[in-house]
Amino acid sequence: MAVEPIEIRIKGKPVSVPSVVFEDRTILVQGKWIRIAAVHDENWVEGEIIKDPETVVARLKKDKLEADLFTFAQKIPQTKPKYEYHYEWDNFAVVPITSYADWWEKRLPQESRRNVRIAGKRGVVVKVAEFNDELARGIAEIYNETPIRQGRSFCHYGKDVETVKRENATYLERSQFIAAYCENELIGFMKLVYIDQVASIMQFLSKNAHLDKKPMNALLAKAVELCEKRRSQYLVYRKFTYSKVYSPLTEFKRRNGFEEMQYPRYYVPLTWKGELGLRLRLHQGLRDSLPPSVITRLTKLRSKYIELFGPKKFIAVPPR
Repeated sequence: MAVEPIEIRIKGKPVSVPSVVFEDRTILVQGKWIRIAAVHDENWVEGEIIKDPETVVARLKKDKLEADLFTFAQKIPQTKPKYEYHYEWDNFAVVPITSYADWWEKRLPQESRRNVRIAGKRGVVVKVAEFNDELARGIAEIYNETPIRQGRSFCHYGKDVETVKRENATYLERSQFIAAYCENELIGFMKLVYIDQVASIMQFLSKNAHLDKKPMNALLAKAVELCEKRRSQYLVYRKFTYSKVYSPLTEFKRRNGFEEMQYPRYYVPLTWKGELGLRLRLHQGLRDSLPPSVITRLTKLRSKYIELFGPKKFIAVPPR
């Protein structure tokens, strides 16, 4: 397998990393002391992430990619471990889709249903939008409204329209954009990517200036409606918890009908360094190795630091 550079985005910035192509999967490697190989865009590929792990592991051990660990996960709803490799539990935030009525009547608290109604009363119109220059300009306006979101520097702030359009053009053949408008102004949007029987949220943002109109709730309601029409089994919104911390984002997901679904993530040592790193849990990164109480304190300190000194001077702790 020939090693070739591939460009990926980390915290919104392009980074070149080495990669190899095996069958129909691109495997890239990141890290310094412990170099971890993984399937590129693992959460967005269709079909099995890895069809034959034994063959891939054997090839990676011989390859010039020089990885120490190989990681891959099972896809939901395949939550029962089926391989004998070392695994750790990861999680997604999911809405099991049976019907829109089931989500509305059984999963949403009264407050969340009220928020969807408020959006309509305050003039929010939600619809599927074509991905074009006009939508890209509206998304760029949302990106550039504020340099800080959720208490930390916002990685998309400052991007021009062409960059926004290029970066949002991935997987267009199986994506839908849902747009929330108020008086013809784009005040929120969601990008849904359909992966087999799952609809996964890739982008989900709104303008802070219009949060009182509850566009996020209205966008989620439209997403569930579209999932029912396409007979998707699950709507996925990234993780339910990050580093086992129950955050305001987790609470937002819970109040909108999401629940935690755990699935196994495998870690396979390829070198002695990978074996040692796995035993010392160096593959987790600093954030995941800290107790949740410490992460909560650091997150609050980070938010306070940004508030006082601004995002340009902020030195980030490991991201969620």
